Amino acid sequence: MRANAILFLILAIFFGLAAAVYAIWSIIDPTRIADTYAGLDWVGTLGIALSGVLSALISFYLSRVHKGQGGELPEDRADALIDDGDAEQGFFSPWSWWPVMLAGSAALVFIGVAAGFWIAFIGAAVLVVSLVGWQYEYYRGYFAH
Repeated sequence: MRANAILFLILAIFFGLAAAVYAIWSIIDPTRIADTYAGLDWVGTLGIALSGVLSALISFYLSRVHKGQGGELPEDRADALIDDGDAEQGFFSPWSWWPVMLAGSAALVFIGVAAGFWIAFIGAAVLVVSLVGWQYEYYRGYFAH
């Protein structure tokens, strides 16, 4: 994780320098002098500068998480084995159709927001049923506990 934080810090520095060069270049560009909107190109400068800010925020977050966890990740150690990074990811039922229902109902909600709210109401009702069904699928039927 430390290596990732350093890489994002390098990206932040690069984008900061690129934003400064882009701003200076857009001001002194001789082909833009005759242009009505000559001067600083705000869109490009802000886009590159905000990319640098985003990289700096990610670097800060990763460095704080690395410091807070109190140890190295298996990816950061040279002597680590593949099994060291193989953690429990949770239990996912391979035969469940509820995630498909949930995705379809979420799509109905989003389509309803864009096209007509009556579709969103139907999608919200199916969404609630899908969430409840997925949560309680092991409490009834063949696989009940």
